[in-house]
Amino acid sequence: MDFPTFSVSIQMFGFVFFVLMAHIANGDVSYSFPEEMKRGSVIGNIAKDLGLDVSRLSSRKARIDTEGNRKQYCDINPNTGELTVAEKIDREALCGKKSACVIKQELVLENPLELHRFIINIQDINDNSPQFTEYVIEIEIQESADKGSRYLLDEAHDADIGVNSVQSYTLQNNEHFLLNVLTRDNERKYGELVLNKELDREQQKEVNLILTAVDGGTPPRSGTVAIHVTVLDANDNAPVFSQAVYKVSLPENSAVDTLVVTVTATDADEGQNGEVTYAFSHLSEKNRQLFFLDVRSGEIKLAGLLDYEEESSIELAIQAKDVPGLASYSTVLIDVVDVNDNAPIIIIKSLNSPVPENASPGTEVGIINVQDRDSENNGQVRCSIQQNVPFKLVPSIKNYYSLVTTGELDRELVSDYNITITATDEGTPPLSSTKNIHFTVADVNDNPPVFKEQNYRAHLQENNKPGSSICSVSATDPDWRQNGTVVYSLLPSDVNGAPVSSFLSINGDTGVIHAVRSFDYEQMESFKVLVSARDNGSPPLSSNVTVTVLIMDENDNTPQILYPSPDGNSFMTEMVPKAAQAGSLVSKVIAVDADSGQNAWLSYHIIKASDPGLFTIGVHSGEIRTQRDLSESDSMKQNLIVSVRDNGQPSLSATCALYLLISDNLAEVPELKDVSHDESSSKLTFYLIIALVSVSTFFLTFIIIILAVRFCRRRKPRLLFDGAVAIPSAFLPPNYAEVEGAGTLRSAYNYDTYLTTGSRTSDFKFVRSYNEGTLTADVTLKKTPSAVDDLEGLDADMSDSFQVILMVSLFCHISS
Repeated sequence: MDFPTFSVSIQMFGFVFFVLMAHIANGDVSYSFPEEMKRGSVIGNIAKDLGLDVSRLSSRKARIDTEGNRKQYCDINPNTGELTVAEKIDREALCGKKSACVIKQELVLENPLELHRFIINIQDINDNSPQFTEYVIEIEIQESADKGSRYLLDEAHDADIGVNSVQSYTLQNNEHFLLNVLTRDNERKYGELVLNKELDREQQKEVNLILTAVDGGTPPRSGTVAIHVTVLDANDNAPVFSQAVYKVSLPENSAVDTLVVTVTATDADEGQNGEVTYAFSHLSEKNRQLFFLDVRSGEIKLAGLLDYEEESSIELAIQAKDVPGLASYSTVLIDVVDVNDNAPIIIIKSLNSPVPENASPGTEVGIINVQDRDSENNGQVRCSIQQNVPFKLVPSIKNYYSLVTTGELDRELVSDYNITITATDEGTPPLSSTKNIHFTVADVNDNPPVFKEQNYRAHLQENNKPGSSICSVSATDPDWRQNGTVVYSLLPSDVNGAPVSSFLSINGDTGVIHAVRSFDYEQMESFKVLVSARDNGSPPLSSNVTVTVLIMDENDNTPQILYPSPDGNSFMTEMVPKAAQAGSLVSKVIAVDADSGQNAWLSYHIIKASDPGLFTIGVHSGEIRTQRDLSESDSMKQNLIVSVRDNGQPSLSATCALYLLISDNLAEVPELKDVSHDESSSKLTFYLIIALVSVSTFFLTFIIIILAVRFCRRRKPRLLFDGAVAIPSAFLPPNYAEVEGAGTLRSAYNYDTYLTTGSRTSDFKFVRSYNEGTLTADVTLKKTPSAVDDLEGLDADMSDSFQVILMVSLFCHISS
């Protein structure tokens, strides 16, 4: 009967459970602990054993890697450094009957990369009971068997090893047989049935016994089998194998039905007592599926596929038995030969993605581990990547590689990388595998915005509406997200003494520039501003561009007539000699336009004349000339109305009136009175004349007449107005230049002019010298601001008596 089961045997853990830590010759740490420990059980503190800083285990990503095993049987607590059981371990399933069950593990640390190897030794516990292959052992014994005859019994199998395996056998008490326990070379125990008293088939044909196998565990476990002895006639020879041990080498890629070995055994008996059959003894279920044994021929063939990585050596126990039941045993040792049937495995242990584009060459971005389950050269692996990427693999510890950068990265050129890692072993033929790694490059604000143009020119029509758009600037930034988001702004500056913000504004998102106010071309023709484009990176980058704003002229200024005065407040008369021939220059209209370009191109036209065929005017010069020779029949007084038009769209114009007097001398000056009376309706002059007549009539009639007659006889007509005020020679408003033939009177021309002064009461003749070659005339008039001021001052300072004297002089002149 069985002893208490596995659950009871756990109570012995207090005695069995211990942890052994020892440093082997090459510096590795070894731990021993019993199988079937619960998950999470502490094996030992590997951090202390290796002298590691426990506080840095988490930051260094401490982890346990297996070496050539598919499962991870232990784990590390990064908070305490303790090595714990990752899952319950069955030593029998893992190592079978091997005396030592050793698992190689690796502790991997990063930053910097470290690799510590350690070994865990799984110790056996008594968790398996001895078992016999058969439920009943059938033995046939000749009745002639002598006392002391020995009969080999079926060996009990215990999956445990060492003291936990089968240590003894006991036989049920009987009168015929004794049990003899023996030990093989491999320390395995078996029993022999020893005949203690001769059998008598006539008295007893069968003998039933109970054989018990007991292991050495605490508490011990046992297994039983029934022995059925059939008493026969004598069979005194057992089969004998040709070899006690058969050794075979077999490649792991051997095909099914491959002949492994043929075992042979002979029996000296004859007949049925000498017929031998073969069978496996104590074979595991796994090996039963791998091998087939021909019971008659003894041929052992493959029934499945071998795998060196699973099991490198296999032991088969073979039994040879004759018909009566005598048996012998032999062992077949199969050495599985490794072939290169496993491609390398690439494992990504660590990967830092994305990688900043400003990462310096040599930056570690990943850790690669390469494993090959094959042995020797078949397990030696070379690792490489393609050549067209700025990365390389640097061998580190054992089969570990560091993936590092080899050059500068630029996200704007390449935003991500697909790296193919190739691992190739040194087997024949070599096997290889590949692994693709995807890296993205993280953006860094390393590109300032760049304007599409080096400078911008904006054309703006004057008199624009405030808020209208002028132009649009555009800058691009190849960086990503906020590093590539561009914001526009005007750099602070002054334009004509005023801040630029009072002239323009810019949309920070679109770069559209708007006019803040209306512009006047005559005040400002152009100006420059600086526009800044800044990204939202940290720190931000920016660039500037110059925007030149050109104000375009608009025809918004009417031509201004400088001569003759267009306001009608002064009476101007030009004298034309009677002998003037056709084409003679008699006067000139001077005008300017504050606009520019074609808006300032002026043309002159006579729109009304007393004698339409007598005078003509230069369309572009404004010079008034005679069209024909003057004749006696021509009227002495000639009136012209001249229109000055610019070339804008639409055209603007101004008009002025000219009064021409056809006369050769000043003796005909009285005619001017009629002209002034006809042409000027000055009420002030009319009142002064009435006042003069009244005063002369009632108070000074005789005195004035005598003085006037004497004065007139002694004075030449040319000196009639020698007390007149001289007016400066030229009058041009500010900002107007004299341009010959473009609206400005030449200095070579002189004119006779009659002008009513600012008092609007008297006529003056201003006399000045004139050049040779000009028309015969007595005076030339040019009006300047100083002249007008002098006249007005003279008008303000004149007393009534001075006006009376002037009128008396005129009266005397008329009388004479």
